[in-house]
Amino acid sequence: MQEDLIHIFVYGTLKPGERNYQRYCASRVIQEQAAIAQGQLFDLSLGYPAMREGEGYVCGVILSFTDASIFADLDPLEDYQPHRPPEQNEYQRQKIQTFCPDGEPLKVAWIYLMNTAKIQQYNGVYLPDGNWSSEVHAEQKRHRIEN
Repeated sequence: MQEDLIHIFVYGTLKPGERNYQRYCASRVIQEQAAIAQGQLFDLSLGYPAMREGEGYVCGVILSFTDASIFADLDPLEDYQPHRPPEQNEYQRQKIQTFCPDGEPLKVAWIYLMNTAKIQQYNGVYLPDGNWSSEVHAEQKRHRIEN
């Protein structure tokens, strides 16, 4: 059964303890595992983060589900439609290699990534430590207002 699971790497509002976890994931997730993925993380002015491919690592959690029906809820949340041209989607869903926090390869998981143009459109602020939380966003918002 383990090999039939759907694994999704989350790094923002879908992480346990963040605002969308309870609504979209809590009743359906069967396993949670801390993980990292290669890429760059940005805090967006909209109140959530975006990740893109690039140098560096992003901290997150792999959520495992028993079937692909989870995408019926997550794809609309992430404004992703697989048959729409990529530039019309807010995020792109694709598979990536994930790693244990110590850097050892973990498993291939789905992820939602945003392109650089959209990150710039949403005034993305680079988070070099690769970690986002609602508290990080609140701090970034205060910083934007002060400057």
